[in-house]
Amino acid sequence: MSRTHPPAAQAQNSLPPRLGAMVAALTLTGIVGALTQTLVIPIVPLLPQLLDAKASDTAWAVTATLLCGAVATPVTGRLGDMYGKRRMLLLGIYLMLVGLVICALSDSLAPMVVGRALQGLAAGVVPLGVSIMREVLPAERLPAATAAMFGSLGVGAALGLPVSAVIVDNFDWHVLFWVSAVLSAVSAGLVVLLVPESRERTGGRFDLTGAAGMALGLVCLLLAVSKGQDWGWGSGTVLSLFAVAVIVLPLWGWFQLRTPQPLVDLRTIARPQILLTNLAALTLGLVLFSMNMALPQLLQMPEATGYGLGKSLIVTGLVMAPQGLVTMAVSPYGARITKSKGPKVTLMIGSAIVAAGYIITMVMMSGVWQVMVASCIVATGVGFAYGALPALIMEAVPVSETATANGLNALMRSIGTTVSSAVAGLILAHMTTDFHGVHIPTENGLRAVLALGVGAGALTFVFASLIPRRPQADVTALAESAAVKAAGAE
Repeated sequence: MSRTHPPAAQAQNSLPPRLGAMVAALTLTGIVGALTQTLVIPIVPLLPQLLDAKASDTAWAVTATLLCGAVATPVTGRLGDMYGKRRMLLLGIYLMLVGLVICALSDSLAPMVVGRALQGLAAGVVPLGVSIMREVLPAERLPAATAAMFGSLGVGAALGLPVSAVIVDNFDWHVLFWVSAVLSAVSAGLVVLLVPESRERTGGRFDLTGAAGMALGLVCLLLAVSKGQDWGWGSGTVLSLFAVAVIVLPLWGWFQLRTPQPLVDLRTIARPQILLTNLAALTLGLVLFSMNMALPQLLQMPEATGYGLGKSLIVTGLVMAPQGLVTMAVSPYGARITKSKGPKVTLMIGSAIVAAGYIITMVMMSGVWQVMVASCIVATGVGFAYGALPALIMEAVPVSETATANGLNALMRSIGTTVSSAVAGLILAHMTTDFHGVHIPTENGLRAVLALGVGAGALTFVFASLIPRRPQADVTALAESAAVKAAGAE
């Protein structure tokens, strides 16, 4: 019979000899993945000159990563459940490594976009890592380990900006990708040495038709949302993309409900605990992007505006970096709450701190230290909330479906981030002021973007409060159902 997690005594007997090193290796994969995504941000304005291409074309260096990551996350999760989570984790790291080397060798647009697309295919490393931890770790160690794994996203994202700014200021821009490639190779080596392959497999046949339908629907939806500002929300291209998404995604859902071995079991994710947790992940996706959209602009705007702080890119990165470290540092405390009170309470506390932190940030905008303190408060809430999400998901699904469920939850966060980017872009585009012939966001425009974070935190709190507490009998029934499905597949 499948089980929700290994009993402590049995897990202790089957653990690899270096348990802490295994957790550290998996956490490093998350840091490297997030770092790789963030490193490119400082050179985005320079890409037209560096690649001899139009700015509208070089934007695909970011868009390609987003689209490939959104599609790859649930697909690699499903493949991990079917054929081995460690195997798919390594595949993701290898693809990221190849993509980084391609970018490091590129001087034109096409290879850069290809390399960035390959890097996006590694977006599922964190859900896969968490799923491996669930199989290997004893129950009492799991909350802290999964919280650290999700905290790695904040560390990588926070370190990416100052590290890349220093490299760009002192070295050739290709060094950005060489550094990331070395880190990826180290990460892959540690996974090979320290991480065991998963034992739980669902078996069966991969739903290729479902994967293609999901990919088409998601790409059209996310492309329309992410490019709507540039192409025009009323343009034929954007409206056509939305139309295709509206048609394809419901048809995909209809197909998933009728195929015997679907890519995504919609009946399972419709259960209240999973549905509400995924909605909470969607709103949490809005949280960090709102802060990372508004505060760097505030820090870098000239002091002559009356509200800008006039700092360089490197100083801006250093001011923003502590939030990632705070996200990781508070994860053990969130894990303690999860062990004693349950992940629902941890998510509620985290989302409340997020909302309060954004309110404080809207007030504390007149000094560097204020921005740093306020962003760290938000990061504290994020650390609690992010660590609670996988715990809630894993309470509701058997081990054999962990990677698929965690991958879908990560996809919801990605969609939330994309929507946040579009909404924040609209706000800042319409709330501008003329500064020596250049249109820049107003102070109220920046506060409006921060207000999105307040709303996102409040919505997350509401969703968390509605999550039902699952009795153990329900978890056992899920495990038995999974065992029956696995036996049928064989």
